[in-house]
Amino acid sequence: MRTLVLGGIRSGKSRWAEEAVTRGAGDRAPVRYLATGPATDGDPAWAARVGAHQARRPAHWRTVETADLATDLGADPATATLVDDIGGWLTATMDRLDAWTGASVSPAVDALVRAVDAFTAPLVLVSPEVGLTVVPATEAGRRFADKLGTVNQRLAAVCDHVVLVVAGQPLTVKEPS
Repeated sequence: MRTLVLGGIRSGKSRWAEEAVTRGAGDRAPVRYLATGPATDGDPAWAARVGAHQARRPAHWRTVETADLATDLGADPATATLVDDIGGWLTATMDRLDAWTGASVSPAVDALVRAVDAFTAPLVLVSPEVGLTVVPATEAGRRFADKLGTVNQRLAAVCDHVVLVVAGQPLTVKEPS
């Protein structure tokens, strides 16, 4: 089953996703954690956030830091996987493709959606939900919000289950059929 977990900052979405992948794979089953966040160099607050995530992971989980989700998902579609998070991936992709000023990310998004759709093991994707606050004041912020909204919609279409986490509480958006 493929699950998309949406939520705002500090909503509890990552913790819920960690529990979901464990339920889907089994308590002692191997889990691959694909981390998309940037390096923590020079940012103690970011390092603390990353450290909190790392401390929660069971010792038998394998962490892969990546910005190339489609390739990493395709390389091992039979191992339960948690991706945290799609917003970090999109940021790195927009940086790599110079999309902050208008270049297209469509080929990268297409490749990601194909990789998610083809994934055969339990897969849990964490992504920030957009559109629940003010419209970003900058052009780059609006581009990011627009692109992330589109990515979330495309991923939701190929996932079996979609959950929105608010204040640590999961709300089912799409039930598995």
